[in-house]
Amino acid sequence: MEDRGTIKHSNLQKEIEIFLKSEQRIQGALVGINVLSAVDGSTIYEHMGNIRLHPASNMKIFTTAAALSVLGENYRLHTEIYIDGFIHNGQLNGNLYIKGKGDPTLLPEDLVSLVEKIKEAGITKINGSIIGDDTWYDQVRLSPDMIWSDEHFYYGSQVSALTVSPDTDYDTGTIIVKVTPTQIGEKPALEIFPKTDYIYVENRAMTHLSSDEEDLIIRREHGGNKIIVEGTIPVSFKDITEWIAVWEPTEYVMCLFQDILEDSGISCQGKIQTGETPIDAQLLYRHSSMPLSEIIIPFMKLSNNGHGEMLTKELGKVVYGEGSWEKGLEVLESELIKFGVNTDTLIIRDGSGISHATLIPVNEMSKLLYEIQNEPWFSTFLQSLPIAGETERMAGGTLRERLGSLNVKAKTGTIYGVNTLSGYLKAKSGKKVIFSLMLNNLLDEDEGSVVLDRLVEILAEQI
Repeated sequence: MEDRGTIKHSNLQKEIEIFLKSEQRIQGALVGINVLSAVDGSTIYEHMGNIRLHPASNMKIFTTAAALSVLGENYRLHTEIYIDGFIHNGQLNGNLYIKGKGDPTLLPEDLVSLVEKIKEAGITKINGSIIGDDTWYDQVRLSPDMIWSDEHFYYGSQVSALTVSPDTDYDTGTIIVKVTPTQIGEKPALEIFPKTDYIYVENRAMTHLSSDEEDLIIRREHGGNKIIVEGTIPVSFKDITEWIAVWEPTEYVMCLFQDILEDSGISCQGKIQTGETPIDAQLLYRHSSMPLSEIIIPFMKLSNNGHGEMLTKELGKVVYGEGSWEKGLEVLESELIKFGVNTDTLIIRDGSGISHATLIPVNEMSKLLYEIQNEPWFSTFLQSLPIAGETERMAGGTLRERLGSLNVKAKTGTIYGVNTLSGYLKAKSGKKVIFSLMLNNLLDEDEGSVVLDRLVEILAEQI
């Protein structure tokens, strides 16, 4: 086996240097490039390899590797129903508890299933209260570097051990707002899913004559659940749909749960509130999530931030008994050390990469991608990466419209001023390589994907 010295690829070096000098989109930006042989880990090309850069959602590579290593491919997360009284003649004389244990894939229909299990237990009336228990994780809802203007978007949703997603993209703690044009000069029609009184939508928008441009803003006011829809939607549009994060996801779950209970004919005499399940409460039913091997598909393919933060807290809960970012990141960094990553040169602040404080050199990212190839769960990890040009969403993910002519499996990443791409490439020569590309300080981060794709094309052509 060769040493990890730099292999001489003069044409590759020349092509990249010409491109970096001539490409206007990256003038004044920072460009990190590291390319390794997937066979022996030897360095093929490096540019600013040891400079710390913002990874954006490439951070999810670290989180997924740590979760697979610590929790295992078959790990499941649970939502449980408990009672602390007794059932007599259809009445529960006591409280009912719904305890969340970090399932990021809980759907409204799963809440319906939980209610059906309550009915199967013979309960038609609850004489006590219904209590939502999210104490599996701490009460810190947002990671420390979350930008306030991101809080109302799906990718900035609040983190709770008891949360629900509106559909199978599994955007935790969100609600879907659909805006449909009506007659010109009239307010558009609004729909929300799931239907709930937990949020209030104020319609300030107007249906417009314009046939090609929309100027619609859908936002949630900070500190509450008032969603404002304003601007214009062209009459020619079918509809516009947005996923909006709710304020306090645990209370949102409890509101949905209460509605489902009432619709099923189960009445409650007490309060709907949050609290902790007593240690001596009786387990009535446990709902299990899909295994981790399946959870990481929407997590990585669709770059689901909520999953990254919940898995980080789950690591802390499992290893240290504390579901917090602090403990979760301790576990994550310990796992990175096992994979040969130099954590002394990293700053890691969350599990999703939305932080503008997280910093990782491309050399360390490539190192991890090389080392995990020997792990028993590597094929599961590889399957979770977006596949270039694959049009099916849960296959191609965020690469489904990029690099379609190449054999690439890689994780994308974008935050303000940052665009990144790291993963595996089979070059046109047949050689398999690992690459990590990070662009920072871009004037337009969306144009960064064009630069990254051209760099990958150069790698594919010249290696």
